Amino acid sequence: MNSLLLAHGRIVDPGQGLDGPGDVLIVDGKVAAVGPDTARSALPEIPRIDVGGRILCPGLIDLHVHFREPGQSAKETITTGMKAAARGGFTSVVCMPNTTPAIDSPSTVRWILDRARGGPVNLFVAGAITKGIAGEELASIGGLHKAGVVAITDDGRCIQNNELMCRALEYSRMFDLLVMDHCQDYALAGDGVMHDGRYSTMLGLQGWPAEGEEIIVARNILLAERTGARVHCQHISLAGSVRLLREAQARGVAITGEACPHHFTLTDAAVAGSEEFWRQDGKDLHPGVNPAVLPRWPAYDTNFKMNPPLRSAADREAVIQAVLDGVLSVLASDHAPHTNYEKEVEFDYAPFGITGLETELALSLMQLHHARGMPLTDLVARFTTAPAGLLRLESKGTLKPGADGDVTVIDPDLVWHFQPNQTASRARNSPFYGWPLRGRAVGTVVAGELVWRDAALSAEGLVKP
Repeated sequence: MNSLLLAHGRIVDPGQGLDGPGDVLIVDGKVAAVGPDTARSALPEIPRIDVGGRILCPGLIDLHVHFREPGQSAKETITTGMKAAARGGFTSVVCMPNTTPAIDSPSTVRWILDRARGGPVNLFVAGAITKGIAGEELASIGGLHKAGVVAITDDGRCIQNNELMCRALEYSRMFDLLVMDHCQDYALAGDGVMHDGRYSTMLGLQGWPAEGEEIIVARNILLAERTGARVHCQHISLAGSVRLLREAQARGVAITGEACPHHFTLTDAAVAGSEEFWRQDGKDLHPGVNPAVLPRWPAYDTNFKMNPPLRSAADREAVIQAVLDGVLSVLASDHAPHTNYEKEVEFDYAPFGITGLETELALSLMQLHHARGMPLTDLVARFTTAPAGLLRLESKGTLKPGADGDVTVIDPDLVWHFQPNQTASRARNSPFYGWPLRGRAVGTVVAGELVWRDAALSAEGLVKP
């Protein structure tokens, strides 16, 4: 029947301005009631879970994941990716189009949606802006919209032709489609494999200058202002990019940005190895923790190679501040799985990208809520109301009666360590194995069905009258 009562929780729903004790009742897959007296109105035959004062919030949304199907299932599959999302507390995800073939046609969109049907979480599709994400010829944006995409992007690549990008924005506005852009100027980024700075010089690695991101952010602002289209800059990593977005938003330009946990947790010092990172830029991440138990890794560890690269400590601070004040209104993982053999090569030759769905919430709670005092309502909004609004998902991101019965149960103080044998992903390319983490989703409910729960929640058990 897909009906469930989640009792004795702390309801955090930014869309309704709720933050207080109460229950959530889901009937036939939809939210039926929310509040402190909800349990009394629930029919006795409805299963119920006592969440023991933990947070009950709208199901988390990640609008930036790579599930690799079709064509790259050795890295990840739609099934394993959705299972990883559920373990991370995410009830909805948006998969990127840099697959093989690219998601540039209605038939591929339909194939993915069919493949995802019956999976543990809601899967939405972002279509490609250009055919084959080659940046040369527009894909059928109208056809992709009709097939059900919620956004368009060439993520994994960036359109270098400004006139073509302008035409894409004009078409997207006709369908009110969000355009998400991976901001990378190829001529400036060149063959860079890490941030251009002290550590790239020290390690003898090709640097990627800040301007390689900032110029495309500036381009997107100008074109968004000209066309009136909605543009979203993905995985912002630089203080300069934040400044450009802040100024544009103050002028009323329809441009938004997202931050990824690795960019507000790590810095380029991590590429030089754990000793250098903890000594320079990580000393305040785990106050009070015995240094002997902090995770260790060698220099040139390819699990610290991502696109855009890890930046300086000053850039990390600017990204954190932008998330706190809402300039970067969305948090996303950029979950990018790769096989072990692809990553187990020299740093120059390893692919960019790390997994992130299962550590994203914990890192965000640690760095933003516990360390910086970000209110939980604001943090939850970055995962719920903000992405739902951008994607026009009216029945997601809220616990308002009538909305989809998607709920995430969060224990913000649960201390745990992420280990390779705990992941549901097919890939193992995470830099956060062995890290002491604080905060975790302990239950994931999709359309009234409990699709995953942690042992911490299982202790209370599923109570059936």
